[in-house]
Amino acid sequence: MIDSLMLSAARITTLAAGQTQTNASGFFFQRDARLFLVTSRHVVLDEPSGHQPDSLQIELHTDADNLACTVSFAIPLYDGVQQLWRQGMDGAGEIDVAVIELDQTALPYNGAYQAFTPRHLLQADEHVEIGSTLLVVGFPLGFQDTLHRMPVARHAGLASSFGLRFQGLGYFLTDGRTHRGLSGAPVVRRTNSADDLPWRLLGIHSTRLLGNRDEDQDEALGLNCTWYADILMTLTE
Repeated sequence: MIDSLMLSAARITTLAAGQTQTNASGFFFQRDARLFLVTSRHVVLDEPSGHQPDSLQIELHTDADNLACTVSFAIPLYDGVQQLWRQGMDGAGEIDVAVIELDQTALPYNGAYQAFTPRHLLQADEHVEIGSTLLVVGFPLGFQDTLHRMPVARHAGLASSFGLRFQGLGYFLTDGRTHRGLSGAPVVRRTNSADDLPWRLLGIHSTRLLGNRDEDQDEALGLNCTWYADILMTLTE
């Protein structure tokens, strides 16, 4: 038996003209009858670095009884010149989250995956204490169980007050060891729910916070930016 959380994350490969560009993480989010892939916005477009893939590729499990069975699934990012993903904005600027709707008719029959839904978002009467232990589930440096194509879970602690926009931006901080390739990973907390996916989706991991440090004298902060997951209710309307 595996935790259903491990089937909620997807390893993303970005492609441009058929050539592999980068690896990243993402996860599934379902709203009503629609299914979305969620990741960081800079995975699908990052103007400062010139990163502009034209498609994504993920692997989907095709047999719940044999998780070594997978198939590649291509996701175009453009229809001509029109972008197919949605990205968020607020009063402070761009939010580093992107969602793209998946064509469910093209998905493998009986595909084995788990999707977060609006009920997995933090409820109004719930509180997340500072220092709470969270998990970041994804593919650091593209690493995975190469047989079963499964992600890994990294521990992180809540490092800023949850619900408070850190420096006025739509994210909170976690304290944990992260790497390239985790961008777009879900940040979650276990619940006592009897749900098939008993986890609260708190945010979307974006990037390490570099801070103002002297690289010759100071160690890395070990802090990470995580965008609040409630942006998904706007992006999936």
